[in-house]
Amino acid sequence: MTKPADQFKGTIGRTYRDSTPWWPAKPATPNNAPNVLFVVLDDVGFADLGCYGSEIATPHMDRLAAHGAHYSNFHVTSMCSPTRACLLTGRNSHAAGVGIIAEWSSGYPGYTGQVGNNAATVAEVLGMNSYSNYAVGKWHLTNIADYGAAGPHDNWPLGKGFNRWYGFHGALTDQWNPELCQDNRPIELNATGDYHLSTDLVDHAMTDIKDHLSSAQGRPFFMYLALGACHWPHHVPKEYIERYKGRYDCGWDTIRGQRLQKQRTLGIVPPETELAPLNPGVRPWNDFPAEERALLARLQETYAGFLEHTDEQIGRLIAYLEDIGQLDNTLIVLLSDNGASPEGGPTGAINLRKHMVYEPESPQVGIQYLDKIGSELAYNHYPTGWAQVSNTPLKWYKKNVHGGGVRAPLIMHWPGHIADPGVLREQYHHVIDIAPTLYEIMDIQAPEQYKGVAQLPIHGVSMQYTLRHCHAPTQKDTQIFELLGDRAIWHHGWKAVSRHPKGADFDLDTWELYHLSEDFSEAHDLASQHPEKLQQLVALWWEQANQYGVLPLDDRDWERAAERLKMNQTLNYEFHSNMARVDRMQAPDITDRSYTITATFTAGPEPLNGVLLAWGSHFGGFVLYMKNNRIHYEYVYSESVSYRLEGSYPTTPGQSTVKLHFNRTGKQAGQITLIANDAEIGKVDIPKTWPTHGTTAGLNCGQDAGAPVSFAYTKPFRFNGTGLTVKVSLATDSESESSAAYAAALKEQ
Repeated sequence: MTKPADQFKGTIGRTYRDSTPWWPAKPATPNNAPNVLFVVLDDVGFADLGCYGSEIATPHMDRLAAHGAHYSNFHVTSMCSPTRACLLTGRNSHAAGVGIIAEWSSGYPGYTGQVGNNAATVAEVLGMNSYSNYAVGKWHLTNIADYGAAGPHDNWPLGKGFNRWYGFHGALTDQWNPELCQDNRPIELNATGDYHLSTDLVDHAMTDIKDHLSSAQGRPFFMYLALGACHWPHHVPKEYIERYKGRYDCGWDTIRGQRLQKQRTLGIVPPETELAPLNPGVRPWNDFPAEERALLARLQETYAGFLEHTDEQIGRLIAYLEDIGQLDNTLIVLLSDNGASPEGGPTGAINLRKHMVYEPESPQVGIQYLDKIGSELAYNHYPTGWAQVSNTPLKWYKKNVHGGGVRAPLIMHWPGHIADPGVLREQYHHVIDIAPTLYEIMDIQAPEQYKGVAQLPIHGVSMQYTLRHCHAPTQKDTQIFELLGDRAIWHHGWKAVSRHPKGADFDLDTWELYHLSEDFSEAHDLASQHPEKLQQLVALWWEQANQYGVLPLDDRDWERAAERLKMNQTLNYEFHSNMARVDRMQAPDITDRSYTITATFTAGPEPLNGVLLAWGSHFGGFVLYMKNNRIHYEYVYSESVSYRLEGSYPTTPGQSTVKLHFNRTGKQAGQITLIANDAEIGKVDIPKTWPTHGTTAGLNCGQDAGAPVSFAYTKPFRFNGTGLTVKVSLATDSESESSAAYAAALKEQ
């Protein structure tokens, strides 16, 4: 390794008088380089913004489109991690190592759950050109094995070129009680009563910009703002929900038609565009009884309010840039990461985790909790009918590679640098084309080597020509898609696409053929009319799949996570009071197995109060705590089902011990025995338990710092004993079925 002294280019004599100093040159700033702001929305469909045909109020994003460039033929991957890898590297997601979400990495080069060192990020490239880089919000590009406070951190944002990060790792988080990280460590959030994550993220983005402008005079910044909105849970202040009260009583069939008509009027779709038929499983609105329609409408009112609230936060950031004189010098790129989500199922859910993990939620549950939707007491998501509305006029959803999964809104805004502002761009492009657009604008090159590692070529095609010439012909030739076995390829206006049933033989998949240049909504399958064209495109798909690391094809989802987590053979864990939160993906895997929890501490003269161990949240999890010298255990299965034990705590001088034994008595079932200082407090049967990694929150020791598991105390309810240590010992019983059990149960992250 070269030492700094070996790079010295001055001269060294006996003293400074006969020596010549030398300082390395700092990176030069590209001429006229703008600040860059990426804004990434989550699970927002093609038709959800006002400027794309929606009735939802999004005036701030609409303003960006009216004074910039917006695109009707822009595409992404159909899940979040792969799209983010494409956006931040300019490479196809599999080639960058992120062919699927980070939780479902599988140990093949295209599925490592993190961006490879051979694909330098936009932040790393801009950092070589004097930019300072800031990430705020969702990351989702770190392998789950590296989520811990101890790292390694080379695939956290600070390891990928960013100077600062404030946000969260996984696919989603509770908007009222998020589990956040700052830079390279998890943090405890001290939220006020009016806290909301979107507001917090924009506040941090503005603070980072303010600090940058104050300390990096004359240097540009890159801000990557990846909001958690509008991924479920759909959380928003009630006043925003009320703004849409009654708006969706007419149902999704009517709203889809209204959006299509507005899209035609705006020119978002060609006049002849047809509405794709309802996706399988989506029932006509009037087939539902009136009380269920009230629930379905309320879920959509909440989503609409959530998106309007998001638009207001983006508007605050735009107004701030304008107030400080930086808006005209900032290139804004705003997009959604994939199409709208179908995870809510036919009738949506109040507690989506439970709905997805074990038992479909009856609409009757939602009707009972109607007034809780959107609040911290719900983990709600809308039904598939509204997801298809979000994707109007397209078919299918997120995770599919038909239009509903991969066609997304894109807006670019850069005053004085976009010809014909407000005019729609119809050129076909993909999220891998954003990075090369930046590089062309700045007249810089992505490095052939970065930190000693040979780099992949940039796979995308610059879109700068579309900023100069709004009606220029598309300069892109081909784009491959794959996710969970669904496959597609676009080439010169034609698209071949195959929707793969999980577990089926890939060779038996049916390929469809669409002429997208004439069939925006993929309404007319031309496979039987043009078999040679289809055959050519399928052959091209296989060629590109080999070139870009798509293979092997894999239609497993949570089974991949199970396989990854089984690599962790740790059976004994030790936790300490007020430690950094342990992410749920790194918590001990107690799924369907026997285990023992042992807490030791020293009691003081005052009554014992506080949490010993909290695992999960009030949507699913358990907590062991003391209150007024009484020991309490509470296991939360759902919003309405909990199991409890409590008893007087037998105090003894010196060290105290609390033990909790879980004895597995059947599949996903067991009996809890609680013991304090060798005295049995009691037993309770738990007929159905959660998979560890299916809960909504992580593990805390000595406090409950996130969404509280129980409302019997006020969080964080820190333990007032001293020297608290909690040990978790897992059984080796072959009947535990641990990872395989939750893999079979869980369906989606």
